[in-house]
Amino acid sequence: MKQKILVVEDEQKLARLLSLELEHEGYEVVCAHDGKEGLDYALAQDFSLIVLDIMLPTLNGIEVLRRLRTEKNTPVVILTARDELQDKVSGLDLGANDYMTKPFETEELLARIRANIKKGQSAKLYSHKDLIIDVTSRLVTFRGNIIELTKKEFDLLLFLIEHKNIVISREKILDTVWGYEYHGNTNVADVYVRYLRSKIDEKYEVNLIETVRGAGYIIRS
Repeated sequence: MKQKILVVEDEQKLARLLSLELEHEGYEVVCAHDGKEGLDYALAQDFSLIVLDIMLPTLNGIEVLRRLRTEKNTPVVILTARDELQDKVSGLDLGANDYMTKPFETEELLARIRANIKKGQSAKLYSHKDLIIDVTSRLVTFRGNIIELTKKEFDLLLFLIEHKNIVISREKILDTVWGYEYHGNTNVADVYVRYLRSKIDEKYEVNLIETVRGAGYIIRS
């Protein structure tokens, strides 16, 4: 099956050129010429990578990226004018994987696309609503914002996400996250759940980790 790339670019001649080059490289290409159309495609379909212009009608590229990152972690290469430094910074802060300045060399863009697709395939990601966990880099983001977690906090969150919709007992959490050699108080699980809630649930006013009284904890779809 061909890898599919979404090109969101309002300059139709450039979009056509990119489409032809990418198709020549063996990719399936979908083009959108404004931000809203691009976001609709990005959310409705699964793409190997998105090439995203910044200056777009209806929604600019930064806003498209911000909304995309609340639901998906598709690799994104942003395109920006040479002097738009703030757009580069904003794009990378919101989770763009790479950027190119206009004008650009097509061969370099193709190389960056190949590299970012390969990187995306090697990364192990979990996505739950606005939360994204990159296991490879041990990076956690919520609505595009990086959540700083300790090793045990990360391991606990990952364990709960891996067992989504299953109630996990405190004993099971300790056995898995802390190891079978742990013989301390099971309240340590409660303490670390509180740490996670303070960094995610309370900060962003969500109910990510639920308590099941007398049984343990669960993250529900």
